[in-house]
Amino acid sequence: ENKVLAILGPNGAGKSTIARTASGLVPVMSGRISLGDKDLTKARAYQVRRHGIAGVPEGRGIFRSLSVLDNLQMAGYLAGTKQDRAAGIESGFNLFPVLRKRQSQIAGTLSGGEQQMLALAMALGDKKTRLLIVDEVSAGLAPMIVDEVFQTLKTARESGISMIIIEQFIDRALDIADNALVLRSGRIVWRGTAAAAARENLLDHYAGTDAAV
Repeated sequence: ENKVLAILGPNGAGKSTIARTASGLVPVMSGRISLGDKDLTKARAYQVRRHGIAGVPEGRGIFRSLSVLDNLQMAGYLAGTKQDRAAGIESGFNLFPVLRKRQSQIAGTLSGGEQQMLALAMALGDKKTRLLIVDEVSAGLAPMIVDEVFQTLKTARESGISMIIIEQFIDRALDIADNALVLRSGRIVWRGTAAAAARENLLDHYAGTDAAV
């Protein structure tokens, strides 16, 4: 709990598969998924979400044809009471004030950065969220927006939310992570602390010149 794991590796290594499986979108072929004392190995996506795992997939994961406000309302559908849902929407607006100004705008017409902000607001607005899984959160974003997004992730981590971060920018991921692992062809070829990962040349693992398990 209250830890951040960075999952690194080249395209096709299996990073997004881990994210989708942990979110209940891909069936488990082997192994076990648990959150605390809850076995979620066979749980469906909506059951996984109810237990506090929120995923922000690569490509945003928003309802593009709905308004910003409608998206936040949809995200709060499982939050509980009407008051809980209202609090989640307000929390999302507080995380990214620009969304309050855009609340009537169709989500698909937002900029890429604003769409990513909305996806994060949908995941983090629910007070039940215990584990956040973000897949390539910085993809296609301007550097200034990337800074804002990662600052939000740091704030969420400080509030006690655990995270799994899949990120193309290694330094960004390791800056916020406690631990890291490197995947290649579906196998873990390196694991350790984020500090140790920052000291090592992980490009060797990406390129496949070092297969230490």
